[in-house]
Amino acid sequence: MLNDRAREILSYIRGFQQEHGMPPTIREIGKAFSISSTNGVRYYLTLLEKAGYLKHREGVSRGCSLLQPMKHPGIPLVGRVAAGQPILAEESIEDRLDVGQVFGESSDLFALRVRGDSMVDAGILEGDVVIVRQRDQAKPGAIVVALIGEEATVKYYRPGSDHIELVAANQKYEPIRVTGDDDFRILGVVTGVLRTVGG
Repeated sequence: MLNDRAREILSYIRGFQQEHGMPPTIREIGKAFSISSTNGVRYYLTLLEKAGYLKHREGVSRGCSLLQPMKHPGIPLVGRVAAGQPILAEESIEDRLDVGQVFGESSDLFALRVRGDSMVDAGILEGDVVIVRQRDQAKPGAIVVALIGEEATVKYYRPGSDHIELVAANQKYEPIRVTGDDDFRILGVVTGVLRTVGG
């Protein structure tokens, strides 16, 4: 499993390649991460190569080639979701989380970063990452990621006979009432929460 610095360097290489159309040199990577030794940079490139993320050719100035597909894609972190009022769910992969082994089969998992405080009483705080299993249906009472129009939100799912309520876990928020006239669908069921603490 990659350490944080290796992941940061991989992200830097990806971003550099997208911006400049070519990979960075070892010296450029070293300068970006305050690594004075070229051997220090090579250490991280070797980690990334062994993990299957890139191929590094020695003796070539810009010898880093990103490999697609990656051997260990992890769970895609695809943007942010509201835990308050619904907001637009950004459909761009920010990063990848290697936590499939914790949550089981990862092929239908994705992750979203939470904004807002409407799910605090369910232990979901602003800034948390929720792990979601893609589903278009859910059991009553499940915590779901739902799409209303083009806006996504995370709430308890409470279906009724003629409408659906998306219920917050915070008394400050009224339930969101969804009827047959609304453009509504379930994107998935929340199966876990990731949180970093400390600095």
